[in-house]
Amino acid sequence: MDSSSTSSGDFKFLGLCLTIVLISSALASLIHSSWGKVRVTSINLPTQNGQWVAADLFRPLSATGKNPAPAVIVVPGFQRSKETQATISLELARRGIVVIAIDPYAQGFSSASLSTRSATEEGYGMFAVVDYLTETDNLNYVDKSRIGVTGHSAGGNAALQAASHFGEEAMEKARPSKVHSAYISGYILSLKNKILRNVQSNLGLSYGLYDEGAFRNELKNADMRKAPEALRFVQSGQKDGEPTITEVEIDHFYGDPASRTLRVIHNEPVLHPFQPYSRLATTHQLEYFRTVFDLKDSLHGTDQIWIWKEILSLCTFAASLISLIPFTRLLLQGIPYFHTLVHPVPPASPRPVGWQRLVFWTLFLTGAVFACFSYIPLTELSQKLFVEASGRQQTWFFPQRMNNGVMLWALANGILGFVLFFIGLKIHGKSFSRENLGINLNPGELRRALLLAVMVFFFFFGLLFVVYSLFHVDYRFLFLGVRLFQPPLLLLMPIYAPFFFVFFLSNSLRANLSLRFAGTPAWRSLLLAGLGNSLGLFLILLVQYGTLSMTGTVRWTEGWLYVNLLFAVVPTMFILPYFHRYFYLMTGRIILGPLITCLVFIMILLSNTVCYLPL
Repeated sequence: MDSSSTSSGDFKFLGLCLTIVLISSALASLIHSSWGKVRVTSINLPTQNGQWVAADLFRPLSATGKNPAPAVIVVPGFQRSKETQATISLELARRGIVVIAIDPYAQGFSSASLSTRSATEEGYGMFAVVDYLTETDNLNYVDKSRIGVTGHSAGGNAALQAASHFGEEAMEKARPSKVHSAYISGYILSLKNKILRNVQSNLGLSYGLYDEGAFRNELKNADMRKAPEALRFVQSGQKDGEPTITEVEIDHFYGDPASRTLRVIHNEPVLHPFQPYSRLATTHQLEYFRTVFDLKDSLHGTDQIWIWKEILSLCTFAASLISLIPFTRLLLQGIPYFHTLVHPVPPASPRPVGWQRLVFWTLFLTGAVFACFSYIPLTELSQKLFVEASGRQQTWFFPQRMNNGVMLWALANGILGFVLFFIGLKIHGKSFSRENLGINLNPGELRRALLLAVMVFFFFFGLLFVVYSLFHVDYRFLFLGVRLFQPPLLLLMPIYAPFFFVFFLSNSLRANLSLRFAGTPAWRSLLLAGLGNSLGLFLILLVQYGTLSMTGTVRWTEGWLYVNLLFAVVPTMFILPYFHRYFYLMTGRIILGPLITCLVFIMILLSNTVCYLPL
């Protein structure tokens, strides 16, 4: 097939990908805005100490100055941005409730905080938003007497702290609390008398029956029926003289919403990270706010459409990533400056036979086992090496607490990947030239490859910026997501990318030279490469949740948040060799794939985590 017909095919393929992105995004946006009945806009609020909070404002068109509606402030948890709470945000807005979903301090587009205990002391920015809602005359469509707060995980702590903070303020000023009702999801560590005694609001609680963090609870489990935290929670709404509650009736409404003494506890059979995406948990939260705000005529909690937005966003996610392949090939073929990057593809290695098979599988499993056993120790080591970020202090020195651990793991496993590859060459007695290894690049080719990778990077995120500008949605599915990034994150790329690049280059080397065999179908070798890349981390999830299933407590307690992070990392590791293979077949070299994937995937990683950059 000549180059002109190939280019024509790539144009059509790219056009198909872009069509899917635009159509799926438009449909997702319609759901996001409840078919035009809700207006969604981005806002920024200046707060104390020169800080600021970024948020999405969901305003139902039914909320007007003559017909003010209740409002709910939604706060994500640690490592999450406002987009991850779109599920509850859009569903509340469908029921006529004004919603302000915020990026917590040091996450998303909000600034970092000068406080190292931001969730407790500032509600991750929630306190400032409550003050703004109740004190400004700008939002005349908000009923200031019905302000609610909700959040998941650390965001749930923020919601409880807000109820306590404004309850204490209300008692001092002898007036109702600014927070009418609060709903806490996935967090009970703060359910102590010193916090609860100040609450002057209705309270709802949702805690997963299989929550991985339950080892921190007083009874070391997630069963809320007799949990001391749950008993204190319900008792905080009781009046003097009422019988003492000794066992909580799950899903039962205690107290009176009109007097702000309502209490309800839900204990859904769900894991911690999946709680915001549970239909049952979402139903419970929607019914809570329908009850406390007396919205009898609104949609029932079981009427939910958010899952369709997630499916459409998954389509945009997949299509946007796939579009990198035809776009890169068009640049290689259409721009003469990049023609020198294209070389014949070296022949595939013969399949190992006899004792070579034993060596192959030994090296393959060694990489997987090392990936498994090195992850937790290296994440723990990162907390000792990067003290400022681990202590939530603002810094330019590796300011991303969670990614620091992933970076150390990637560096160590990348180095091991090179070692295993060359051990395999030595044992098999193979003699590869630089040409056959795909690393025979001169400085000029390396510059061209880097420029091409940068162009692909800006195409990918440029498309995202266009989609977000048009439709106010990004690419995501549950907790997997590609979101807009703050420009300062570009300054972090030179800090993090070189260390991650070792892993990406090693992965490309092994996927294309160790796991590409003559006579073996491409799908089979790619499947093997994907499994090899993700197996070690998948084993961690298997051990963690297998232990939880058998004992009620997770295997790794101190590092349980790092394990939760793997729900997003494992799928990324699985698909990575596929991209490296396609870029290798385009150029006959292993370098272009890692350059592109490192820039794209690292920015995805950097923009979806907590970041303690200085104000």
